[in-house]
Amino acid sequence: MNASPQVSTLLLRAPELCVVIPCFNERENVALMAERLDAALAGLSWEAIFVDDDSPDGTAALVREIGRRDPRIRCLRRIGRKGLASAVIEGALATEAPYIAVIDADHQHDESKLPEMLAILQAGLADVVVGSRHVAGGDASGLESNWRKRLSMLGIRLAQFFLPVPLQDPMSGFFMIRQPLFERLAPRLTGSGFKILVDLLLSAPEPLRVREIPYEFRTRRAGESKLNALVLAQFGALLLDKALHGMVPLRFVAFASVGAFGVLVHLAALTLAREVMQISFASAQTIATMVAMVANFQLNNRLTYADQRLRGVQFWRGLVLFMLVCGIGAYANIGIARMLYAEHTAWSVAGAAGAVIGVVWNYAVSATLVWRAR
Repeated sequence: MNASPQVSTLLLRAPELCVVIPCFNERENVALMAERLDAALAGLSWEAIFVDDDSPDGTAALVREIGRRDPRIRCLRRIGRKGLASAVIEGALATEAPYIAVIDADHQHDESKLPEMLAILQAGLADVVVGSRHVAGGDASGLESNWRKRLSMLGIRLAQFFLPVPLQDPMSGFFMIRQPLFERLAPRLTGSGFKILVDLLLSAPEPLRVREIPYEFRTRRAGESKLNALVLAQFGALLLDKALHGMVPLRFVAFASVGAFGVLVHLAALTLAREVMQISFASAQTIATMVAMVANFQLNNRLTYADQRLRGVQFWRGLVLFMLVCGIGAYANIGIARMLYAEHTAWSVAGAAGAVIGVVWNYAVSATLVWRAR
């Protein structure tokens, strides 16, 4: 795609609109997205920033190749940082345009709605314009499965409970906002997870004026959806973080959730070993401890440290390190549980007490030794 004479004239001034497009493994979608934006925004001064989380499929290289022919297309490649919300923040803060749109790279959002969204903001009729699948005229049929539909609706209900403004589609990733307003709110954002719209609305000191416009949520053209149960869990942690006004760090909320689940895993394994397999308490507690440690590592790797997730050789190195270091906590876990059990404490209570000790130790070491900044 080569810049036309009209485009060259528009490039002489700063863009009016910046379209931020977070990416991970979206190489197959990039070229068509650039073409569709060119058609939808004809006559407007705009730029698109593809924020790529170091995709192994070469997304960043293709964006740069297109950008060499059309300087409206820019690439922001991130190394060692991942996540849609933080990608949007970095992209939005890297532009001089007074208006920012956020759109997915997979073509499920309708880019032809961008001029209408821009006109609403320019007229001062709203602070944020949201592309909505759930207002009259909208269509959410692009959600490929009933599972995704249920996850989306659950997220919508959760968000609506917390939001200070009525919004039919708070899970939307398609919206537009004034850049100065975004910049004012940026220091308040958690930058975690995949649903930044709710983060923006909950971070504003006063309720924002929101206008929803309908659009048809299309079927993903290529690649894989990022929406899954872990994304929804991160979304729930975000809502809890905002409800607590940031007094408790979001990562600690995730730690606590994983730890609580780990206790349940521990007790389930202990019950199986004691009541079904008739193993001695000390051996059963040891087995349950190991099972819970592996479960905690897996969940922390996928949820708590999703932005620093260990893969390949690093995954196995991290698991071994986690098991070795947490062995100290496990030793205290087993010792305390055995001491309590010897004093005629119920085996379930003794086991839970020991498990809690192990969980606390796991929290203390994970950030500094296992998932340390690389």
